[in-house]
Amino acid sequence: MTEQDFRDLMAGVCAPVTVVTATEDETPYGATVSAFASLSLCPPMVSVALDRGSGLLARVLATGRFGVNVLGAQQEALALRFARRSAGRFAGVGWEYDHGLPRLPDAPGWLVCELASVVEGGDHLLLLGAVVHARTATAAPLVYGHRTFGTHSAFAPVA
Repeated sequence: MTEQDFRDLMAGVCAPVTVVTATEDETPYGATVSAFASLSLCPPMVSVALDRGSGLLARVLATGRFGVNVLGAQQEALALRFARRSAGRFAGVGWEYDHGLPRLPDAPGWLVCELASVVEGGDHLLLLGAVVHARTATAAPLVYGHRTFGTHSAFAPVA
């Protein structure tokens, strides 16, 4: 199997879209992440995979904390903004500190995590986070599949 075969296969697996955040020296950092999953109910834990070269990863490892903004169906532009490899992702975006981490208040889901463990995973590291705070609002989720953004079919507009 080639790398492209694997990419094409995984493109068909829908994933939630999140913006994972951290802060260091009062500077906010964030990146769009679709490699996010619930891991454990007791204790509450999630997993997030970040590229080894990610500037965000360096901040999470340094501080031992991260936030997860679970995006809603109408937040595609925000997902694209934080997916770019550029400085100033937070410029012009409404955000606030919540439990000392950058939070996007319009995101329907918010998790505050303490880094519990780091697992080697090829060109990524899998971060296991113990959830210490969560806030949610009911909203259609933003998902990523077949290299495009969308929402779950039950939330899709009826034609």
